[in-house]
Amino acid sequence: MSTCDTSHHNNSPSCHSKRSFDVLLWGSMAIVAVLYALALVASDALPTWLHTAAEATENLVNTMWWGMALGVVMLSLLTRIPREFVISVLGAGGGFTGIVRATAAGVLLDLCNHGILMVGAKLYERGASLGQVMAFLIASPWNSFSLTLILVALIGLKWTVVFILASVLIAVISGCLFDALVRRGVLPTNPNTFALPENFDFWSQAKAGLRDTRFDKRFVFTMIVDGIKESRMVMRWVLFGIVLAVALKSFVPADIFSSYFGPSLLGLGATIVAATIIEGCSEGSTPIAADLLTRANAPGNSFAFLMTGASTDYTEIMVMKERTASWKAALFLPLLTVPQIVLVALVMNAGG
Repeated sequence: MSTCDTSHHNNSPSCHSKRSFDVLLWGSMAIVAVLYALALVASDALPTWLHTAAEATENLVNTMWWGMALGVVMLSLLTRIPREFVISVLGAGGGFTGIVRATAAGVLLDLCNHGILMVGAKLYERGASLGQVMAFLIASPWNSFSLTLILVALIGLKWTVVFILASVLIAVISGCLFDALVRRGVLPTNPNTFALPENFDFWSQAKAGLRDTRFDKRFVFTMIVDGIKESRMVMRWVLFGIVLAVALKSFVPADIFSSYFGPSLLGLGATIVAATIIEGCSEGSTPIAADLLTRANAPGNSFAFLMTGASTDYTEIMVMKERTASWKAALFLPLLTVPQIVLVALVMNAGG
């Protein structure tokens, strides 16, 4: 009997891989690997477009690899943490407190958006509500401690604090809206949701779990292998995103994006479109967002560039579609968040 669960709720990439060869994953990985190798050994001898592609691939991979690696580790750790612990920390889904806890976890966790996406997908699998997962994803990508320090250096403390507070507000509102739509039956419930046992005690169970765990070489090896297996679904879309981003950088002149980002409605629209089609890690988005504030004098566009990347990124949409088995749940991410982002951005531009 197959170890894969054949129910429609199981979206594990390992199950899919047993049924068919993952062309998108391995094809994207091959393209990225070849271009990265060319950048290392022979980039100066390449045609201009291929040199640009190889250089862009090298820059993206060098920027993103640590966040992706940490995401793999976090996935493996979450796989080993019983669902009772996850629900105990986040709180019961469908409530305001649970949304706030998930938002706080997203703000405090120091990972880039691709690492955060892996963790968010795993949280859904471990029983977090749809609203909690969305709040976690919206609040997370650039609110990490390291990127906050970078933002302070680039745009100053005042605007950094304003950006963080606005993003937290949008995350909480969006999370509450998602859970409200789930309660009304508009969006699907999480089939992994369950109630905590009445006698569950977090600290005593945690101490018992730590006592029973052997932290040896075998544990580390197994954790790495499991993390890689669990991350395949997300890696598929991340690698494909790198391929698309490299194609854009190779064939679309950079000055097209830098000429129309002023503090106007047209500039804001251009910013949102650019943030949607540019696939990059949050570390790469931060300097661009800083330029929008300091050079274009458009703080709202700067905020929108950071936030829209998390809300309309097709990688997140596709991963959430696969994890929830619902196009509707995935597409409601931009539908609910982008109007809020636009409103906040317009206010910032008017007051900036």
